[in-house]
Amino acid sequence: MISFIKSLYLGRRLFYILFGISILFLLSYWIEFLYSPTWITASFILVLLFFDMIALYRNNGIEADRMLPEKFSNSDENNVEINISNKYGFRVYTEVIDEIPVQFQKRDFLKKIVLQAHDQIVFDYKLKPLHRGEYVFGNLNLYASTFLKLAKRRYVFNKDQMVKVYPSFIQMKKLDFLALDQKISLHGIKRIRRIGHTMEFEQIKEYVRGDDVRTINWKATAKHGNLMVNQFQDERSQPVYSLIDCGRMMKMPFEGLSLLDYAINSTLAFSNIALKKKDKVGMMSFSNKVDNLQKASSKLNQLSRILEALYNVDTGFYDSDFSLLYSRVRKHISHRSLLMLYTNFEHMSGLKRQLPFLTALSKQHLLVVIFFENTEMTRLTKIDPENVSESAHQTIAEQFSNNKLLMAKELHRHGIQTLLTPPEDLSINAINKYLEIKSRGLL
Repeated sequence: MISFIKSLYLGRRLFYILFGISILFLLSYWIEFLYSPTWITASFILVLLFFDMIALYRNNGIEADRMLPEKFSNSDENNVEINISNKYGFRVYTEVIDEIPVQFQKRDFLKKIVLQAHDQIVFDYKLKPLHRGEYVFGNLNLYASTFLKLAKRRYVFNKDQMVKVYPSFIQMKKLDFLALDQKISLHGIKRIRRIGHTMEFEQIKEYVRGDDVRTINWKATAKHGNLMVNQFQDERSQPVYSLIDCGRMMKMPFEGLSLLDYAINSTLAFSNIALKKKDKVGMMSFSNKVDNLQKASSKLNQLSRILEALYNVDTGFYDSDFSLLYSRVRKHISHRSLLMLYTNFEHMSGLKRQLPFLTALSKQHLLVVIFFENTEMTRLTKIDPENVSESAHQTIAEQFSNNKLLMAKELHRHGIQTLLTPPEDLSINAINKYLEIKSRGLL
């Protein structure tokens, strides 16, 4: 009985009718002949409501299911599918209310669907998470009514479903093609001019116009009677590490996503490309301590291990200890490696405090310092100020933007590779930097 009461709702149409009947009863105080027809109307409505409830509760006429993917991709649109089946022998008007995880702060989800007799429908909607972690869906509520719409029956399905939000594997898959040697020309992807070649031999082939004459193989030329050249390929199985700064400076938000999450998404996409280029990939996250360390490897399950490690990376709002980073790198990474350091500096003084440790790292490894443009400051530099206040804001913004460029030049002056990038272009620019280093044989 309690479950029946909890599932029964009265329709808005019934309340409109009851309001009209109450008005007629009020008018019948002065107009007496309205009294009897009003009672007849009220009785008729009660009979209709009774039959409406019998039709809805005669059997369990609605089945529904929320189909979630195994995991969500952070900062991407993720599909959630709803499958609804009508077991009634008549048309049903339904209202679907899905209790979306609290992280989205969305309480206006409502989908109205008309289901024909014994019909089935599947629809989907998209969710874009901006934080990693566990997301719990509440009830999938479905309110069914007949064409009378006097009563509604509530059905509840899929209570407390949980899905984990991982770093952006959708973005990783989109950038898969960059692992190919013959890259097509797309917006945001620059061509890398190959300077020289590496010394890992691939094959001997016939000379074609444009080949480096210094690679001519004279013995093979004499044997075949045609010019033959040695062809080289990028060196493989080189250790590549992503070093992720989890300090408080990486908590800054841009477009709803923190710099740390941009770095994590980029690390996953970059690691995937490096593995496809046959390099060994590892990662390390640090702030006031080293939280995660994955040794470089080219095993098949390495990308899954990195994905799980990145899922748990978070910031504790501490100041980052670069001296600790240097000591851990020196202890755990013995071979010369490519270090992609994701961090952020807002002031030259902050960079100079860490510069001795960065310089020490660059002497033992090929270090690439990746930090971020402040896109809001860049936007302010491009507006036309309309008053003194806006002009002052623009001056400060230009100073901040110039400081970023000065920091990049300071790093270059100490022989450190640098990448200054907007947060939204981080993944593609980091991969381009890696491909440039591979093509120039710098590692």
